[in-house]
Amino acid sequence: MTRRVAIVGTSAIPVGKHQTRSDEPLQVLEQEIMTRLIVDAVADAGVEKKDIQSLVFTVPRPYTLQKYFHTFLVSHLRLPCSGNVMEVMGNGMTGALAFDQACNDILLGRADVGLALGINMESATPAVEHSMSSMRTTGDVDFQASGGFIPISWYAMDAMRYMHDYGATREQFGAVAVKNRHHASLNPLAQFRKPITLDEVLAQRPIVEPLGLYDVPGRSDGAACLVLASEEVAKSLGRPYALVRGRGFCHDGSHQINEVPNDMTALIAARNAAADAYKQAGVGAADMSFAEFYAPCTIVEVLVSEAVGFFGRGQGAPAAAEGQTKLGGRIPISTSGGLTSRGHPAYVTSLYNMVEVCDQLFNRAGERQVKDARLTLTTGELGNYNAALMHVLEAVR
Repeated sequence: MTRRVAIVGTSAIPVGKHQTRSDEPLQVLEQEIMTRLIVDAVADAGVEKKDIQSLVFTVPRPYTLQKYFHTFLVSHLRLPCSGNVMEVMGNGMTGALAFDQACNDILLGRADVGLALGINMESATPAVEHSMSSMRTTGDVDFQASGGFIPISWYAMDAMRYMHDYGATREQFGAVAVKNRHHASLNPLAQFRKPITLDEVLAQRPIVEPLGLYDVPGRSDGAACLVLASEEVAKSLGRPYALVRGRGFCHDGSHQINEVPNDMTALIAARNAAADAYKQAGVGAADMSFAEFYAPCTIVEVLVSEAVGFFGRGQGAPAAAEGQTKLGGRIPISTSGGLTSRGHPAYVTSLYNMVEVCDQLFNRAGERQVKDARLTLTTGELGNYNAALMHVLEAVR
């Protein structure tokens, strides 16, 4: 019999500023945060510490002093494991990869219960150091990095091309920012919770034209833990769980951004990964109750909404402006507030997406609850969606 995987418990700290400067007298220790989260997630799942056989961590930021954080924390917990203890790294896809590998441990029978977890601390790191690290990891160090080419630059080029091809406007992109801030105002884990208006979005200083301050994410710290289990274990717990129905991955063969002429707003990897996830799950885009995207900028949410089949080419921006992607709309997207408002602690962002998915599928999202939430799509991104990892999950209550 083929094994299936479920998420049975979650925990996370509010996204925000948690990292302390190295010269401060009291330091925030990553292991203390993660230890508390594991305790909370295990309690939420209804399992016991001794049940955990596998832990897959997101690799910490390079500024984290404790290296080999995964084995250090396992020692801190006094937690022997027979499945796996490891760290994974894939830039923005890091959290999604940690989840994927934790699923694999259960699918392969190496564990019946496992954790996907991680912490991302960066807010107190000097901007120059952070930018240099970002440029050296997200571009060609001999070409793009030397010109100061950062990820927001990619997305700004996408936005300009999309505006040129489809007549989209800054107001339509701004509607995504307003919608996400409204969702975030209902989310206690969100970093930016004060509602904003479209006029306020348009009045902000530009970051990279045509994207302004509210079109892009701020710097964030965060930490999250998911408890995964085999479907058999999930059933035995007598609690709601989120069953992984389908998974899709695609890499287009380029490094972060493709220098070969192509359709830069099509997000082919996202389209192919979504198609594979739907096929494996035996569902389609129209079956989704809501979606939680990895979308660092407003334009990215628009492009992903088209790539995964929610809207046709050029229709994502008008649909957002019409309110189709907000709570109560045809297909709510980023009910957590998304990366622009919930926050974007990059290496664990995908884990936060899964926390939101579980809150919705467990029917515990409060004021932002999607009515009759049953099926959802989550996305993870590498580069300018030159690679995508997607999962379809279903509520079992």
